[in-house]
This record gives sequence, C-alpha cells and structure tokens, in this order.
Amino acid sequence: MILTASAIAAAVAAGEITIAPFDPVRLSPNAYDWRLGETLRVCEGDLDAAEPTPFTEIAIPSDGLVLEPGVLYLGATLEHTGSERYAQLLNGDRTTGALGIWVHVSAPLGHVGHAIRWTLEIRAAKPVRVYPGMTFGKLVFLQTFGAPASYQQLGLKYTATDGIDMSRLYEEIPGGTA
Repeated sequence: MILTASAIAAAVAAGEITIAPFDPVRLSPNAYDWRLGETLRVCEGDLDAAEPTPFTEIAIPSDGLVLEPGVLYLGATLEHTGSERYAQLLNGDRTTGALGIWVHVSAPLGHVGHAIRWTLEIRAAKPVRVYPGMTFGKLVFLQTFGAPASYQQLGLKYTATDGIDMSRLYEEIPGGTA
C-alpha cells in the first residue's frame, strides 16, 4: 500500500518517517519530491567488481554542471530519509526523464529501518546541465506486511550510508580486494 501525501505528512509529524530537510510543499499526491545533493563522484576507467571503483569527487557549482553521456556519475539525495515502519522506493521522475537523465534504475528499494542519504546512479542520454538542490525524483513510502526486520539492526555493509557510497561488491568476491 502506497502512502498518500497526507499520510506521509502525518507520519513525518508522528516521527514514523524521517525526511530531513522536510518541506511540505514537496509532497505530491503519492510521494515526496526529493532533490539532488551538492556533490557527484565521477567513476573513472574500466570498472571491476572485484576492486574498489576509482573516482573523482566534484562539487556541483551553483551555475550547474553538464553531465556527459557514457559517464557513470554517483550522487546523493539532499534529503536524509528513513523509517522503522515503512519501506521506501526511490525513483527518478518524468521531469528528469524528459531531459534524458536516468536516475537510480538498479536499486530503488530502501528497506524498513534503512536511514540514509541515498546514493544515486546517474546517466545522461545527451549532455545536460544539472544543479545542486534541483528536484530529481520521487520517494514513495510503502506499508509492509509480515514480521518487521530493521535493516539498520542487521549489520549489513551499507547500514552507515550517509552520502555517496561506492560499490563494495569486491568484499564478497573470492580474490577481490577486501
């Protein structure tokens, strides 16, 4: 079951959902409009799942930064979100999609208890200028069924995410850099 804008606002007020910073104007009928943070990591060279990803970190200037096709950018949401009661789904939206920006296609699920600034996978179909703090997608909150289990209490490798987090798949690959 997807929470409506009024249900999201009530859950934020009750402390059941954290969105920081929270702006009620950013509520849409069934979601919260999240924004792009101020920093990007540009992944460099050929990537290898058994090795840490080399990158350069850059601040997005106030007058914007042009994303180039064929480059993998990792960013973060401006908002820190979480809930011990609701799961989250983070998506791009129509406005960014119409600019040829693909956002966070591979990992949209935020488990119950996962309290994070989301790491974003960003790709551009054509050169496109983006700005820090611009609306970049929608966050949906979902009622769960069954026995709850908090992601934060499971001790998994991404529990401490609070910004751009690179892949750590290499920790699981035999012979990978650990």
